[in-house]
Amino acid sequence: MTRNQLMLLPLLVILIFVSGMAGCGTQIPSGHRGVFYYKFGDGTEMGKIYDEGFNWHIPWNNIFVYKIQLDERREDLHVLSSDGASIGLEMTVWFRPIFDKLDSLQITVGPNYYNVAVAPALRGVSRQVVGKFKPEEIYSTKREEIANEIVLEMQNLMKDKFISIENIIIRNVGLPAKITEAINAKLEASQDAEKMEFILLKETQEAERKRIEARGIADFQKIVSSGLTPSLLTWKGIEATQKLAESPNTKIVVIGNSKDGLPIILDSK
Repeated sequence: MTRNQLMLLPLLVILIFVSGMAGCGTQIPSGHRGVFYYKFGDGTEMGKIYDEGFNWHIPWNNIFVYKIQLDERREDLHVLSSDGASIGLEMTVWFRPIFDKLDSLQITVGPNYYNVAVAPALRGVSRQVVGKFKPEEIYSTKREEIANEIVLEMQNLMKDKFISIENIIIRNVGLPAKITEAINAKLEASQDAEKMEFILLKETQEAERKRIEARGIADFQKIVSSGLTPSLLTWKGIEATQKLAESPNTKIVVIGNSKDGLPIILDSK
């Protein structure tokens, strides 16, 4: 062995050592957890979940890394309504594994748990739930109710799979063009009917207000007229004539010729 080869030998040993050390551990990122697997032992290590950070192990063993942060997937589904209409649904599902049950998830479903368990169940449950509703209900009035029912069904199904379904939102509903036109026409007619009902109610209230006002005026006139006797009117006339006569202005007084006639006082200016 030459001198140069002897000089390179320690460097080669260091490289081999570093390479070996690099294969003796797994880096678990933030927001993730790990499940240990013994290749030549008992397989998945049950009862222990590995935290984020670097975890040492011999090269032939492995740590399966799971994201425990809230995850999101979008699904485009085609389902049938209660009357057989083809409905397109654009849905978003939020999910995550139950982090203290990752060892159980590892041996029952595995790291590809969304495609293996969540997605097929979501398609089946969506078809089952949506199939109970009419197109106009799916399109407008019952969308939130449908999503909530799908969430509950999915949570029951995924509980034994150690997967948590956090929420589901129906973002868009696609209907055949004729059904969409019919629904829009029905909604427009309903709005027009509500508008007309409001107008009629307003007119009825206005008519009632006028009736009450007219009744009040009639009652007032009845009360006043019942108190206006000839004697009262004569007395009021005398009072007015007296005040006018006492006025400093020049006047012409014309005496009435009827029995109860009162004088008429005219200004001579």
